[in-house]
Amino acid sequence: MTNTSSIVLFTLTGFSATTNYRGLLFSLTLLCYGAILVVNVSLILTIALDQNLHEPMYIFVCNLCVNGLYGTAAFYPKFAHDLLSDIHEISYFGCFLQIFVIYTYATIDFSILALMAYDRYVAICRPLDYHMIMSAQRIAILISVSWIVPILCEVMVLSFTSKLKLCGSRIQKLYCENWSIVKLACSTTSTNSIVGLVVIVFYCAHVLFIVCTYVNLVKAALKSKEGRKKFLQTCVPHLLCLLNVTAALLFDVMYSRHGSASVPQSVMNFMAIQLLMIPPIINPIIYGLILTKIRFGQLIRFLCEQKI
Repeated sequence: MTNTSSIVLFTLTGFSATTNYRGLLFSLTLLCYGAILVVNVSLILTIALDQNLHEPMYIFVCNLCVNGLYGTAAFYPKFAHDLLSDIHEISYFGCFLQIFVIYTYATIDFSILALMAYDRYVAICRPLDYHMIMSAQRIAILISVSWIVPILCEVMVLSFTSKLKLCGSRIQKLYCENWSIVKLACSTTSTNSIVGLVVIVFYCAHVLFIVCTYVNLVKAALKSKEGRKKFLQTCVPHLLCLLNVTAALLFDVMYSRHGSASVPQSVMNFMAIQLLMIPPIINPIIYGLILTKIRFGQLIRFLCEQKI
């Protein structure tokens, strides 16, 4: 990406509200990131070590956890360092890299959740055709698409942003965010707004697809006791995760585009980081506690059996 302005460093002004609480926030950051690493790695290992969990739904869950680790790695180490520093700057390239990772993480989450909805639809509505439809080859293709398409979308968005001539370098957040950079542009940003809106609509369509899928799932589940049981065991965790991710991303998008200057900086900071704090912790806990085949205690048993 070629910077068409002379700016080589951005200043993250969101840290102005953290000055008096550095020690506490640093400790909470380490605790939060540690919890994210533990719950996600535990679920990944549990699924990887248990042959009984090598099924499409659990492979999708595993990808959800891998994505959580991928997204948070772009925020927490830098954030923890900035909490202890008096200088809160990030390079032009580092800023765009952080945007790329964080927002591909968010959109990949939606792609995987859409795949999980499709998987549950086939399992409950077309059980006799399940293994034929959800073959290993098709699963590999679907997972690849769920990662590649969000990456291509974000490359497109950032390619337009990188062409803007910037008249400022102060980003009013704790991390780099695409719309915050667009607001610094000297020139017109109508193209960026249109491209960003297209991407938002595209992922809103993912949510609509999931909702329509679950309407059919509910209808099918109500027809039999076994269907209701399967729905409660495997679909409720998925719906909770969808609600979790959607609410977090809506907070971030709505604030980034329509945030008010009258909102206290501390509130702005929380709204900015909850996308990277709540879903990566809550999602694996939901699956680890509710799904009957997954138990975090399984990991200890497998480690003992294999003498790891």
